[in-house]
Amino acid sequence: MTTAFIIQARMGSTRLPGKLLLPFCDGRTILDIMVDKLRKVEDTDIIIATTLNPIDMPIVAKAEKMGIKCFRGSENDVLQRFVDAAQYYGAKKIVRVCSDNPFIDVNEMRRLVAAAKTNREDYISFDVDGVPSILTHYGFWAEYVSLDALLRIKELTKEPFYHEHVTNYIYKHPSEFDIKWLDVDKAILNYKDIRLTIDTPADMENASRLLHNLMKDGDSYPDIPQILQFIQEHSEYSDLMRKEIQNNQKK
Repeated sequence: MTTAFIIQARMGSTRLPGKLLLPFCDGRTILDIMVDKLRKVEDTDIIIATTLNPIDMPIVAKAEKMGIKCFRGSENDVLQRFVDAAQYYGAKKIVRVCSDNPFIDVNEMRRLVAAAKTNREDYISFDVDGVPSILTHYGFWAEYVSLDALLRIKELTKEPFYHEHVTNYIYKHPSEFDIKWLDVDKAILNYKDIRLTIDTPADMENASRLLHNLMKDGDSYPDIPQILQFIQEHSEYSDLMRKEIQNNQKK
């Protein structure tokens, strides 16, 4: 059974509207880069899950231009949007991808997909010093969830919070699900000031310069060790990231 990446995407960001379609690096948008990376993961499909709000029509047009499947669903009930998108395209194994992570690591995505293919867990994600990677500001990872698990969440809770934040219910009620945690490189724990998820104009500017400088001598996307080494050698990036972490703590 093919595993499908479902990219959660919308234009209506409060702090940085339309961020995923803004120029990001050498003429490419965040969405261009993310789709290009995910296409490198073998035996997977890609679906963009956006909303029925007319403001999100540019995402639909972009998906068509890229030749990527696109589904439009509920704006506020993101859980329902994922369920509907998965059922519409017949996807039972899902990797949920947030559209503001242009530094998502291809090797880690391959490892996640491989784990999903060889195991039968409801949920597989990365453990970053005891914290689910989705709750961190690194921006390197995604998370696997089965369609069956999403359907169970729908039945277990009607709380708006859990319908907006698709997988929160799973890791806040771990005894109700079969969960597998993948370890991350322990070196990452020495870089707690890295913030490469894009939420604000300052994030965008800093990350854009970082990726441009990492790729200016070639076309290969940097992996996590390369990014860590570059930031260690160029503290001006981590200084700016630290300020944005303080201003934008994840809940």
